[in-house]
Amino acid sequence: MNRVLLALIAGGFTWFITLLGALSVFFFKKINNKFLCKALAFSAGVMVSSSFWSLLLPAFNMLKTINVFSILSIVFGLSLGIIFVYISDILMDKFSKRDNKKNILLALAMTIHNIPEGFVIGVASAGIGNGFNYVPFIMLTLGIAIQNFPEGMCVSLPLRSSGSSKFKSFFIGQISAFVEPISAVIGALFIVHIKILLPVFLSFAAGAMLVVSLRELILESFSINKNSGTFYFFIGFIILMFLDMLFGC
Repeated sequence: MNRVLLALIAGGFTWFITLLGALSVFFFKKINNKFLCKALAFSAGVMVSSSFWSLLLPAFNMLKTINVFSILSIVFGLSLGIIFVYISDILMDKFSKRDNKKNILLALAMTIHNIPEGFVIGVASAGIGNGFNYVPFIMLTLGIAIQNFPEGMCVSLPLRSSGSSKFKSFFIGQISAFVEPISAVIGALFIVHIKILLPVFLSFAAGAMLVVSLRELILESFSINKNSGTFYFFIGFIILMFLDMLFGC
């Protein structure tokens, strides 16, 4: 249950950072593109690095035996995470054709996008003490939190510019990440009770993280400035890799 509480705290922290980003609606009229490019690219680098060093590598290390079937279990988990996020995006695209409220759809899309992030936190929390330590868990949580700040801005500021009140824009901006502590607890509870599936769900989390990083963070960052985006992506990637190698997974 300590792992579940830790997942709740970490998920609550990432939601709180989104709340801080949404608070920008009281101080700014639009997002600074230079800041957005750097924040998204850096967090993408941390999350991609986390996918390999903090999730997939520990998942392989947890396997009792290395054979075709055990490796396929990792491939299955990775594929499931990719498909989960991909299907979420498809469902949002279908929904958007029936509703032209662009800004509300953005909030809904961000909410769906935050579900696998919370689940990743919960799975990583449950893995502590089972071939997984606090350092990659903390870095993974920080990577998600960093990119949640501009996400809060990306939801609240367009709402405000379209005529919504400051409070309403702020409320919708922060509530989009409220699913993170909930899905974090669900992920932790599931793994705590079925530890044998931990390698599969760590790889599931890695797949979800990779898709979110590619489709939501890297593409958005590169659309602003690909040179700056590339630089800050590798800064984030190297920092996480260095800390993982220094302290060990």
